[in-house]
Amino acid sequence: MKGLILSGGAGTRLRPITHTSAKQLVPVANKPILFYGIEDMAAAGITEIGIITGETGPEVREAVGDGSQFGVQVTYIPQDAPLGLAHCVLIARDFLGDDDFVMYLGDNMLQQGLESFIERFEADRRRADQPTLEGAHPAPAAQILLCEVPDPQRFGVAEVDAEGHVVHLVEKPEHPPSNLALVGVYLFTAAIHEAVAAIEPSPRGELEITDAIQWLIDHGRPVRHDLLEGWWLDTGKKDPLLESNRRVLDDLESRVDGTLDEASDIDGRVVIEAGAELVNSRVRGPAIIGSGTRLVDSYVGPYTAIAADCVITDSEIENSVVLERARIEGVPRLVDSLIGRDTDVRRSGQRPTATRLMIGDHCSIDLE
Repeated sequence: MKGLILSGGAGTRLRPITHTSAKQLVPVANKPILFYGIEDMAAAGITEIGIITGETGPEVREAVGDGSQFGVQVTYIPQDAPLGLAHCVLIARDFLGDDDFVMYLGDNMLQQGLESFIERFEADRRRADQPTLEGAHPAPAAQILLCEVPDPQRFGVAEVDAEGHVVHLVEKPEHPPSNLALVGVYLFTAAIHEAVAAIEPSPRGELEITDAIQWLIDHGRPVRHDLLEGWWLDTGKKDPLLESNRRVLDDLESRVDGTLDEASDIDGRVVIEAGAELVNSRVRGPAIIGSGTRLVDSYVGPYTAIAADCVITDSEIENSVVLERARIEGVPRLVDSLIGRDTDVRRSGQRPTATRLMIGDHCSIDLE
């Protein structure tokens, strides 16, 4: 079985961060979102992974490399334009061959791994090879991961029969046939290649994977489903990204490889990476402080991830994600924030007292 990770989106909902960085490389608990998907595939025994890339392809290649750091082999598949999820399958045909494969959206964060998802699919395949007195059990052509949600009209929704077969898919319906939303994890056999070649672009000009799956259903190819265990978040916006950070930090195991002076202390589950330094500062977990970061006369509160080589002076930060090389000085209360790389946030104390800003397009500023 192979893996296909989609990492070509522009990440417009996370601007301005994604003006200069791939959205799949924005960190959650100081690890790029994309790495979680690769690690889930490796843990499930998938060692050949194709990654669909767009305009941020060079940055993704630099971060992931050949995949050896994860114990996998990575093949990069460029997509010239965002023409739909089914188009990703279409252009990955040479890499996928006739193998079964898991397709995974690169900006998804799941508590559940892929092992049980794959095991259930393979169990269905085995039952198909062992006909019962009632007759043959048809082998599934695909399996999709679904999640019960309170607001299904915001998602692609599946209708499922009593036997667990998917009978209909609809995108963001006004009157949803169920509360089962598509999570963005799919398992396909080679039958999907016939489907993606047969469908036409949707009104928005894309080849939709929901149309390809519906084609399988309409042509008598069984599509099974599996229900998500645990939480699922789409990290395409700031607030869900911060929520992902909180969920991952909840499972943090404490480790102190950096240095603390006598006036500093930590409380709860905290990771202090090697080369990080605390001077007269306190960190209350769950929180992680990246390598080379220096905290001076500062407080870092729960659910905060501060990346490498940052400088935090005379400030308080909580429930936030701070990217590499940021400098924060004299800020008494910073919460629920996403701070980009190489940024400088400070309270200068200059008179006349005023707020002085230099910000780019698509920023969101909430002043006291």
